[in-house]
Amino acid sequence: MTITQTRRITVPDAAKAPRTERHLTIGGVLKAGGLALWLLLTLFPLYWIALTSFKAPATISRFPIEYWPSEPSLANYVSLFENSSFGVFLANSALISLAAGLTSTLIALLGAYVIARFEFRGKGMVLIAFLLTQMIPTFIALGPLYSMMSDLGLVDSKFGLILVYVAVCIPFSTVMLRGFFENVPNALEEAAMIDGCSRIGALFRVLVPVMTPGIVAAFIFNFVNCWNELFLSVVLMNTDSNRTVPSALNGFISTFNIDWGSMSAAAVLTILPTMVMFAVASRWIVQGLTAGAVKE
Repeated sequence: MTITQTRRITVPDAAKAPRTERHLTIGGVLKAGGLALWLLLTLFPLYWIALTSFKAPATISRFPIEYWPSEPSLANYVSLFENSSFGVFLANSALISLAAGLTSTLIALLGAYVIARFEFRGKGMVLIAFLLTQMIPTFIALGPLYSMMSDLGLVDSKFGLILVYVAVCIPFSTVMLRGFFENVPNALEEAAMIDGCSRIGALFRVLVPVMTPGIVAAFIFNFVNCWNELFLSVVLMNTDSNRTVPSALNGFISTFNIDWGSMSAAAVLTILPTMVMFAVASRWIVQGLTAGAVKE
């Protein structure tokens, strides 16, 4: 008889484990139906815009309504670029949105670092002021802003519109990035500074790589806000060579007529860049929005 005996431990196979049966309940059916209805209401306008853009101009107002084009056509897209300077509008929007998004994200990064890492008099008031700016509608400041920009000679100027967008985006981005900085331990930059990094070097060599999801999320929100902004671009831009896409969409509405075909084609081309950006960077956006949610 042996003193010790070896026991065989069997690990149950997860694939063969009994699965809990799911039973249909009234609450579950109502939730699924509500989500399906919400999804339908959300996607149908996008589908209708795309559908209208591929209809021939003569069939857009045809009755009975066609929910699928019987004669698909690219005439609206061809007319959009032949009869207007939409390519110039797209280039202007891309340039202005990229410049304003990058500049505001960089400035907000530095401001959020100072607010999160240093104590100074009036710190609370600065944060309150940043939050209050988000409660003021943009159109309230259009009159004084136009007067100021006119005195500076920056009306109908891409550089002037970029400056305005940077000023508009900085408060939200600063508050957003401050939460990410507070979630990063101070020991990381302290260790880098012990190894010989300056404070700026520790920020860009150590903290910025750690905060990449938050920075990407802040930049995308800034870019999308600048890309979709209408009031400021309409007021500050007067010539077609400087107009952006939202003001171009507004130009398809006249006093007695609306060019639905060209307007729908322009809307599709306007939506695509932001959709692609969100699809490519969705992983960083989700990480960025949840990085500062829980403190350990």
